[in-house]
Amino acid sequence: MSREWLLDEDGRPIADALVLSHPEQYERLRHVCPEAAPTAVLAGDPCWDRMLAARPYRERFRRALGVGRGQRLLVLTSTWNPQSLLGDDGDDVLPALLPRLTSEFPADEYRFAAVLHPNIWHGHGPGQLRAWLDRARRAGLALVDPLHGWRQALLAADAVIGDHGSVTYYAAALGAPVLLGAAPLTGLAPDAPVHTFVRTAPRLNPALPLLPQVESLIARHQPSPEPAEFISSTPGESAPRLRHLFYDLIGIPEPDAPARLEPLPLPPYEPARRTVPLLVLTRLLGAGEVTVTRYAGPHPAPYDTGEAHTAVHEDTREADQLDLADVVFRYGDADDPRFGSPARWTAEVLDRHPHCALAAYVTGPASCLVRTRCGALLRVDARPGADAADPAAYASALHAWLAAGKSPQELYGPGLTVRTGGTVHRVTVTPA
Repeated sequence: MSREWLLDEDGRPIADALVLSHPEQYERLRHVCPEAAPTAVLAGDPCWDRMLAARPYRERFRRALGVGRGQRLLVLTSTWNPQSLLGDDGDDVLPALLPRLTSEFPADEYRFAAVLHPNIWHGHGPGQLRAWLDRARRAGLALVDPLHGWRQALLAADAVIGDHGSVTYYAAALGAPVLLGAAPLTGLAPDAPVHTFVRTAPRLNPALPLLPQVESLIARHQPSPEPAEFISSTPGESAPRLRHLFYDLIGIPEPDAPARLEPLPLPPYEPARRTVPLLVLTRLLGAGEVTVTRYAGPHPAPYDTGEAHTAVHEDTREADQLDLADVVFRYGDADDPRFGSPARWTAEVLDRHPHCALAAYVTGPASCLVRTRCGALLRVDARPGADAADPAAYASALHAWLAAGKSPQELYGPGLTVRTGGTVHRVTVTPA
């Protein structure tokens, strides 16, 4: 909404039609560049309309990201200028946040996803971006497709840490709790709704622990109607309005069939696959019940206490940690010929790593096969209809049970109860 973007060097409007989504934009346009005002067309926001139409599928989008019941999805989003969350103005907010998120937030209670502006991808290149986020991704961060998956991630989010970019504003319009990690006002029109939003939204304080700030944000959140009100004055009408505009510009008759937008697709299933070494804190509560809190580091866990052990994915890049691991695990199909069988793989792992007490082969989203150092081969499965966690967490709970001098036979009937945060997981333990 500035003259240098709207007019050519002769002072004429560059665009034949300038699509606006709300009358307040027209008033600002008329004020800053009256020459372009005759090109303005109020035609809504197709991006917003697609998100509104997809709201009933929120739980599917959450399951696609591997977010289970009792888990929270925290989305990190950055626009593309130097003062953004991933900007290069010296603050380096997002790079500083990532290792703290995986160290301060329990892995089984929070899932993280990053939505980064396409210009970040194109400016730095996908390889560089993945290199910067490498450890965070191995600790469970989902790097969302910048064109096709970000709307679904916003719909699935329990909270968003963002900046002054449009994705953050969309999140607020959807009613998600938003915490601003970067909040520059320069470059924003003082009378624009996004200026008011950035000026008044809650701020992230990097000097304080992160988990209490996010939990307080979610607990105290009261959605404001203003962001949604100013995104579009004609919600649900962008398809017919835009098509009418396009055919009018082309100068041919508009088709008789209704104009419709493509629904948001269901993203591919992408559960968290943590290959960094995990610090696991456990506590036996008696009667076959164990609390499990896992952290993906790299810093020490700041809050919880309990008996500690290390669980390491076999494909970890930190291969030196495998010989120190109490639990070694991996994910795979039960009939994957490369490993012979889950039973064979568990035997090989215990033979290769003599300090490992338990090997776990995760065969599905709710099941794993484990072998203990004493030779017991066991199936561990979430009970039908129960909330499922990462089965590798079940394996750590079983290890804690056995390390306390208990026997697996005590669990054959009543099973094992695993607590991750406030969520209870009922698990069966049977001889394989």
